[in-house]
Amino acid sequence: MEFRHLVSFLAIAEELHFGRAAARLHLTQPSLSQQLQRLERTLGVELVARTSHEVRLTSAGRAFEVEARAIVSQVDKAAQCAREAAAGRTGTVRVGYNFPAGQHILPMTLAKMHAEFPDVMVRLEEKRTGPQLQALADGELDIALVYGRPVTSDFQYRRLLRLPMVAVVGQGHKWAGRPGVPFAELAHQPCILFAREQSPAMYDAILSAAERTGIRLNVANVVDDPGATGILVSVKPLVGFASASRGMFAGAAAGGVRPVPVPLYQPVPMVDLYVVWREGEPTRLQTSFLDCLEAVGPFDVPALTRFERAGTQAKTA
Repeated sequence: MEFRHLVSFLAIAEELHFGRAAARLHLTQPSLSQQLQRLERTLGVELVARTSHEVRLTSAGRAFEVEARAIVSQVDKAAQCAREAAAGRTGTVRVGYNFPAGQHILPMTLAKMHAEFPDVMVRLEEKRTGPQLQALADGELDIALVYGRPVTSDFQYRRLLRLPMVAVVGQGHKWAGRPGVPFAELAHQPCILFAREQSPAMYDAILSAAERTGIRLNVANVVDDPGATGILVSVKPLVGFASASRGMFAGAAAGGVRPVPVPLYQPVPMVDLYVVWREGEPTRLQTSFLDCLEAVGPFDVPALTRFERAGTQAKTA
């Protein structure tokens, strides 16, 4: 059974006139009659009864029309879905993100995606930078929103946002009430750090600041979960590190631990947020997401300047 025979039969069923049906399909009447005959031979039933005065569907023809119409409609839908997918207007794009991206980048971008590409599903996965880049390399993510510029040629990237980093301490820590702390004072405080492969850019920013101030960090714990870091500094006299974005919103959930963000200065450690995708021509879905990201940018987080302001005030006090 050929698809074109179904289309021809439906034209006959709708027109009940071979001349009009043939003209509609841009066929000759003999060609249309031959297609109908082949379809009837395939099915082993008569679908159309024709006399010199009348063209009508048989009972078999009426029953077949219902199913044939559903088949043609489904094929049309499949073709449309294929075209939409090829144009980047339907399908799923897998996006990895970190905390600041979830706060400052994704809300506007996803709103734009929903408005421009309502049939595209964005699947979100929160991960730290190292795991995101590995998932991107393995084809498990399409887009990554991470700290730091990738150092390999396997990825393409675009810088989105610069963020200061802060210390995080418990409410009972002696730093909790201070407007800011010189980075060099970390030499006298036990710290919580994380494995470099989890977030290389953030790790290097911390160690670079320590090197510039001539100190060596006293790393008492290595914890890769930012949430666990917040818990530990809330119950022990330890100092953790976070982006100012996470510091602003730490413990926002009712009843949660509420570590205190403390601006650092001399120097202020900074980290850049990038959007990253695999090297090569982006897919249409990736392009759709990147275009929406570009459309709602540039990104800025004015509230973060209070951390830098606090550090400057503490420095000049």
